[in-house]
Amino acid sequence: MTTYVLIPGADGRAWYWHLVVPELRGRGHEAVTLDLPHDPAAGLAEHVDAVVRAIGQHDQDHCGTSPGLVLVAQSLAGFFAPLVCERVPVDGLILVNAMIPAPGETASDWWANTGQAEARSAFAARQGRDPAAEFDLLTDFFHDVPPAVTEEAMAAGPAGPAEALFTQPWPLNAWPDVPTRFVQGRDDRFFPLDFQRRNAEERLGIDIEPMPGGHLLALSRPAELADLICR
Repeated sequence: MTTYVLIPGADGRAWYWHLVVPELRGRGHEAVTLDLPHDPAAGLAEHVDAVVRAIGQHDQDHCGTSPGLVLVAQSLAGFFAPLVCERVPVDGLILVNAMIPAPGETASDWWANTGQAEARSAFAARQGRDPAAEFDLLTDFFHDVPPAVTEEAMAAGPAGPAEALFTQPWPLNAWPDVPTRFVQGRDDRFFPLDFQRRNAEERLGIDIEPMPGGHLLALSRPAELADLICR
């Protein structure tokens, strides 16, 4: 049995993983979810603290240490999930459609440093969409999410990351010495497949593991994502 700690991205809500949790438990594993802080001043340290607290609460509730602890980080969580590895012994880290930081880089600088805007526009052009179109939540994120799930997400109201997350330099000198995998949606319109493949190779020296689906894999293809997480 493995305990998977499911860390949401910019939305910051544990709800993002609500369809994946029963899939993992149905495969004989444990799943830990958490809401991230929405205080605008909450930076990297506060987000790491939130993950560490969730792990500690799970261990307390289950009267022991989580077996086979693996972090699963969605999108923006790629900036702070590696820092958790400095605080808690983990057996693995799985990035999902994630941002990979470089030493000293802020999340604000990441976009220009990696060429995300150009990659997004080029992918839109290849698909016959307007390459100059501004970001649209439904078009870029929810295009392949079932309507009922999209409706539930929209009904929850706006959410977003803490502003401080984007201003603090990534503090590590190198990626933590933890087995790392990278799961990527082939149809991600925000972080296109080729773009992410290059980032994973240049910044981590690893190959990505592609699967069908867009940016919100936990909402659009929870069973397939759980299969890949557990592989």
